[in-house]
Amino acid sequence: MICVSIQNKDLETIFDLLEERYVEMAEIRLDRCPQLGQEEIEELFSNSDVPLIATCRISDAMPAAEAEAKLITAIKAGAAYVDLELEAPAMMSKRIRREARECGTVLIRSYHDFEGTDSRTALEALVEKCQHLGAEIAKIVTTARMPEDARKVLSLYDRFAPETLVAFCMGEEGRQSRLDCLKKGAPFSYAAFDEAAAPGQWPAEEMFEAVYGNLQAVESEPLRMPASKSFAQRAIIAAALADGVSHLRGYSPCGDNEAALAVARALGAEVTLDEDVLTIRGTAGAPYAGDSLHVGESGFLTRLMIPLMARLARGPVTLSGEKTLLRRPLTGARDMMAAFRVALSGEQIPLTVNGRLTPGEAEISGQYGSQLVSGLLAALPLCREDSVIHLESPKSIPYIFITLDVLKQFGIRIENEMEGDEEFVQTQDWGLCEAMTFRIKGGQRYKAADLDLEADWSAAANFLVAGAIFGQVALEGLDTKSLQADLSILDILVEAGASLSQEEETGVIHVRKAPLRAFEVDASNCPDLFPVIAVLAAFCQGTSRIGGVGRLANKESDRASAIVDMLTRMGVKAAVKGDRLLVEGHSLAQRSLTGNLLRGGEYTSHHDHRMVMALKVAAFGADGPVRIDDEQCVAKSFPDFGQIYARL
Repeated sequence: MICVSIQNKDLETIFDLLEERYVEMAEIRLDRCPQLGQEEIEELFSNSDVPLIATCRISDAMPAAEAEAKLITAIKAGAAYVDLELEAPAMMSKRIRREARECGTVLIRSYHDFEGTDSRTALEALVEKCQHLGAEIAKIVTTARMPEDARKVLSLYDRFAPETLVAFCMGEEGRQSRLDCLKKGAPFSYAAFDEAAAPGQWPAEEMFEAVYGNLQAVESEPLRMPASKSFAQRAIIAAALADGVSHLRGYSPCGDNEAALAVARALGAEVTLDEDVLTIRGTAGAPYAGDSLHVGESGFLTRLMIPLMARLARGPVTLSGEKTLLRRPLTGARDMMAAFRVALSGEQIPLTVNGRLTPGEAEISGQYGSQLVSGLLAALPLCREDSVIHLESPKSIPYIFITLDVLKQFGIRIENEMEGDEEFVQTQDWGLCEAMTFRIKGGQRYKAADLDLEADWSAAANFLVAGAIFGQVALEGLDTKSLQADLSILDILVEAGASLSQEEETGVIHVRKAPLRAFEVDASNCPDLFPVIAVLAAFCQGTSRIGGVGRLANKESDRASAIVDMLTRMGVKAAVKGDRLLVEGHSLAQRSLTGNLLRGGEYTSHHDHRMVMALKVAAFGADGPVRIDDEQCVAKSFPDFGQIYARL
């Protein structure tokens, strides 16, 4: 990325400069902006979405105590980075390091040689000293008297991880090194706005054109995401089972949601839609007289209805489906249902549900996911007697809590306990949960409810990633306190270094480009994020590791294989090792400068809606058009994706 150095400007002018299209990030030279007092510094660093570096060099005119005060004010106000020179006093260094760590500000330790360039050994020692003093990024800037000086400094990238190093030369002989460090994978380089902060500095607009050329930047006015189908499908079926009339506000149609409405009607519910409000008159849990039920292409709806059919139907019921669902095995379903004396004719649609759901106490494995567990939680309260489920090795725990939340809104009460080791007890990290117990009172009845359907974080993830890599995006209507598993995209983007903010009054979420670094995450609880975070990883400097690959085998495609195939064909090194997907990434600037953009061409979606969306995001960083064989499959979850994508 390109960091524009700003000096000798007042607050209003700085805010205006930050709106320029070529300002991706900015260094605020607080030692050269006497117009900025403590209040102005606080306002600047707390109100800018542009990643800002707070720099305040110590000099006769800027004593260490004053410089420290300015830097700490900037850190506490929200500076993304703070740059502290290597020669700063030891106690000042400790205090700045502590404040940066507590506030999540990236610490840069910098060394400047305005006379020349030392030996390679001495330069390496300087990087190591920066790192020893807590630097997350070491900045080494010397003066090039000859081309060999620049080559010597750039050779540091052969020794140290590029994402941890900003190294280039000043002077005319070092001018090209300011660009070449980005080719080596530096997180950013420096350019000037209207006056150079150092000899040989490029004008920002000229460097921007040199780095990105004709690459399209992503930008949008606030975009509204569709309703979460995780909430919508659960609420539709609950409303269909309820006694009375329910209203579901904020509904948006998609293939899976429409399949749930068809099931609701098949159960006997009356359904009407007025704009985005669903009105559903439920059946009060009336018996199901049919001998078949069509569940569309929805794997979740299938697993939800298996236990419900075992409770509501008067005899055997055959579940049928379509498209990719016909190829997706229902692994583990037979054993889980057998625990409640229900037999399934197979482990793939179409299958027949035989036997009456029998309440009781059972121990079942959660290794195959949460969806059938959700079905049991929905069905067992309708039995006369109580039940207890002991769930070992639970997966996709957030989705279980969505089920419990929706059931609660429709009058169903279920007690639950989570178990784990001491680390789980201390952290309450759901990823460390070893078992769950559900205590379910029998004889319950669904009651009609009115509720607002949440916007979908699974859909939002694609646009957030596009903004984080290629420009900036704003999204509205999303709940940052949601139970949706794919809310994890925010944590993943933060770990990758993206710039995120939320407007206090409107709730609009903003994401914009920032230096991205490799990340490590366990995505077991949010498998739908895999395709798009794999694309994110391709533009994060270093090797990202994404755990939870085992959760991908029975999606609309063999999703792990599809992701590796997509990335490999695009020129990205990617492989599955054990339960982790490893992706070797490079920054957008490095890819652009080295001619290593993703490869355009013909791609298959494997008829997987998540793969289509990931491919469309990747297309912004491709060297030519990305043509996808089946884009229509996005209708399964997000029919308006193409229309909203076109607004970027």
